[in-house]
Amino acid sequence: MNFSDNNFSELIKQLRDDTTTLVKEEVALAKTELSEAAGRLSLHALSIAAGALIAQVALILLLAAMAVLVAGMLRSMGWSTDMATFLGLLVVALISGIVGTVLVLGGLKAFKAERLMPRKTIQSLKEDQILIKNNLP
Repeated sequence: MNFSDNNFSELIKQLRDDTTTLVKEEVALAKTELSEAAGRLSLHALSIAAGALIAQVALILLLAAMAVLVAGMLRSMGWSTDMATFLGLLVVALISGIVGTVLVLGGLKAFKAERLMPRKTIQSLKEDQILIKNNLP
């Protein structure tokens, strides 16, 4: 009987050790997944920031260029300089706003597509749970 108790005791110890190892490995996997997701999210944030900066620079440059172009055209048609400049700025502001909005919305869409939940770890834990249930008496 003592031999049997020793075997059972060893099995329980082995189960405890294996469970501890399994939990440690699952935690490590979760950390890795979260780290990878955070890296991707930081790239998306960089994309949003770059898009916003480029849109702002483009807005300034386009406003100036369109103001000059439209002002010249409208002045040649008899419009005042003030009205021509206003219309040029308005047109370019609308165009730049659309471009900036598209860039920001693209970055936000990419953010929403990312999942911070460690899917691989959750799936692995479910598989481990099934394995443990099937192998325990």
